[in-house]
Amino acid sequence: MTRTDSPPAWDERTQLATFLDYARDTARAKCEGISPEDARRAPLPGSPLMTIAGLINHLSWVEYYWFEVAFLGGEDEGPWTEEDPDREMRIAVEMPLADVLSAYEARTARYRELVASHDLDTPAKRPRADGRHPDLRWIVLHLIEETARHNGHLDLIREIVDGTTGV
Repeated sequence: MTRTDSPPAWDERTQLATFLDYARDTARAKCEGISPEDARRAPLPGSPLMTIAGLINHLSWVEYYWFEVAFLGGEDEGPWTEEDPDREMRIAVEMPLADVLSAYEARTARYRELVASHDLDTPAKRPRADGRHPDLRWIVLHLIEETARHNGHLDLIREIVDGTTGV
C-alpha cells in the first residue's frame, strides 16, 4: 500500500480527497500483519469496545452514516440501536478482520466516487440535531478529523497488543 498526503493537484477537492484517502490508508496500514486474536483484543480496561477490528468497523459505518444517511438522505440501516449505540464496535470482534477491512474498502471506494461527483457546496439532505444542513465539504472535513483521531487510537492499541509502532 502506498500512502501519500501529497495531492496530485492543488485544488480544494483534490486536497480534501487526498487527505481523507491518506487517513483511510493509514487506518488500513495499522492492521497489516496483526493476528486475528490481537485484532479483537481490548487492552484498555476503561474502553472494552476499543479494538482494532472495532475501530475499523466503526470508521466504515461512520462513513456510511455521513454519506448515505446524512448527505444522500437514505434510511439509516446501520448496526446500531438505541439500546446499543456502539454495536458496530461490538460485532466487529465476531468478524474476520479481513471481512471488516474488505467492507471498509468497498465503502470508501463508493464514497470516493460520490465526493468526486458532487459539488462541495451541496448541502446534506438530512439536518444535524441543530437543524442545519452541513455541506459535502464539512462532511469530508469531519471524516478526515474522525479518521485521523481514530488512527491515534489504532496506533496506541496496536503498540499495546503486539508492540508494532511506526506505521
